[in-house]
Amino acid sequence: MRPFRLAKDGTLRARFGRDEVDLLVHLSGEAGAIATAAAEGAGVAGFDPAVLRLLPDAYPDDPEASAEFRRFTAAGLAERKALNARVVAESLARDGSKGAVEVRLDAAQAGAWLRTLTDIRLVLAARLGIVQDGDEGDIHDESSALQRAVYDWLAGVQESLVLALDAR
Repeated sequence: MRPFRLAKDGTLRARFGRDEVDLLVHLSGEAGAIATAAAEGAGVAGFDPAVLRLLPDAYPDDPEASAEFRRFTAAGLAERKALNARVVAESLARDGSKGAVEVRLDAAQAGAWLRTLTDIRLVLAARLGIVQDGDEGDIHDESSALQRAVYDWLAGVQESLVLALDAR
C-alpha cells in the first residue's frame, strides 16, 4: 500500500496491491453483512460479539429499552454501514485488471472509508477479544495472529487517511 495523500485536485489518493484490494473488499462486505443480519434479527446481540460492536446496546442496563431503541434504529444504521462498505468496494474496482489499484476519494467517499475501516476493526477486535487500546487480544494460533496483523495494518490505512484529510 502507498499511503493516502492529498492530491492537487483535492482528492485523496492511495495505491493498494491486488491482495490488499481483495482483503478490503472481503472485509468491508463482511462488516456490512454482519450489521444487516443483526438488524434483521439474525445473530442477535449476545451471540456474536461483533454484532454488539457494530450495533451496541443503547441502554446496557435496561434490556427492554435497549431492544426498543434497536427496533427503531438498527435497520437504518445497518443500511448506512452496508452503503459505506459498498463505497469502499466500488472505489477499489479494478476494471478487469489484476494489478494494483489507485484509489481516488472525494470527501464523502473518505468519510465512508473511515466508517468502514472502523467497522472492520471493530469486528476484528471483537473476534480477537480486544476491548481497549493496549490489549493484545487472544492470539492463540496462526489464524488469530493473521487477524491481529490485519487489524494493525488497517490501523495504518486508517491513520494515513486521517492524516491526508487533515492536510486539507
